[in-house]
Amino acid sequence: MSEFTFVELLWLKKRIENYIRFGKSVENRIIDRSRRVIAFAPGSIFAFVRWTANDFGTVASRIDILRAVGAGRRCSSVAYVRPGAEILLTAIGWPNVEKILEIIDAVEAISIDATDVSPEYWRHVHSRLAARESPRPYTRQRHEAWLLRRRIEP
Repeated sequence: MSEFTFVELLWLKKRIENYIRFGKSVENRIIDRSRRVIAFAPGSIFAFVRWTANDFGTVASRIDILRAVGAGRRCSSVAYVRPGAEILLTAIGWPNVEKILEIIDAVEAISIDATDVSPEYWRHVHSRLAARESPRPYTRQRHEAWLLRRRIEP
């Protein structure tokens, strides 16, 4: 079993679009014109967006913010992700996906790489949106506190 988490990306024009919104991959393998597989190291955080349509319009929109797990570690099953990942946030339906994309844009607007954001913040966003509440913004101070805590935790 590999130590990496693999994500299959599929793109079929006007039908299926699976893509990574943010994340630092360690491997990128092209299978054919419409498919490729990206690998993430254990502990890496990434956003995986899935969109599907048919002749009548959008069928499904979804975004998952995931943390890659190491070999033999517990994980949740996520479509197109092998062996699975730790789910930090899930949003289904275009209005919810759009909110998450706006939150990611807001984080990047303050010059913070979304891959470095505290996992607890993504869980907070998930919980607040599930309760139909507005999440607190991710601030520079919150990020500095996360970086300090990460340095002292084992």
